[in-house]
Amino acid sequence: MEFLRNKNIEGSRHYFHGPNLFLRHPRPGDWREWSELRKISREFLVPWEPTWDQDALSRRRFRRRLNVELRGIENTKIYPFFLFRNSDKQLLGGVTLGNIQLGSSMSGSLGYWIGKPYARNGYMFEALSCLVSYAFEVLALHRLEAFCLPNNIASQKLLEKIGFRKEGRVADLLRINSQWEDHFIYNLLERDWQKPEWIR
Repeated sequence: MEFLRNKNIEGSRHYFHGPNLFLRHPRPGDWREWSELRKISREFLVPWEPTWDQDALSRRRFRRRLNVELRGIENTKIYPFFLFRNSDKQLLGGVTLGNIQLGSSMSGSLGYWIGKPYARNGYMFEALSCLVSYAFEVLALHRLEAFCLPNNIASQKLLEKIGFRKEGRVADLLRINSQWEDHFIYNLLERDWQKPEWIR
């Protein structure tokens, strides 16, 4: 993984380059491609995500989210990224390092989604591995958490492949697709992480 910095205020200041994809902060100009990918992936994503509002894919909603995320970046509370394929710059999905707690906790939480056409191709493993590397090696966090639904077997296998361990089950953690749902909580400590060889 190569980590670069750029001072573009439009949210492109952090880049990660892996073997097959790169990550950067979302920009206002990403709205159309993002909304189209989310639209064609709606049935694939809805079972795993909070309820989509009527204007969930609108430009106004997208820009509002970007403004909130930009403030979070400035306050070191959240780091959102979009995934793009190296070969053709195609948007694949998104990952987020959020709920960042410094001081005595030094922790954060991972969130992620991928468009239906690009699922099960190893992209999310690569993207999350880059994000974990950033969390531990650049931000010096101690612990990462991730949550997934008990019936989301693919997500559980993904987290375990990266090195996360299941800690337990949290009752009614999030409202998913209009229903309160239990989630499994996974954790990864910096000392337990086995960095892939392709991350330098």
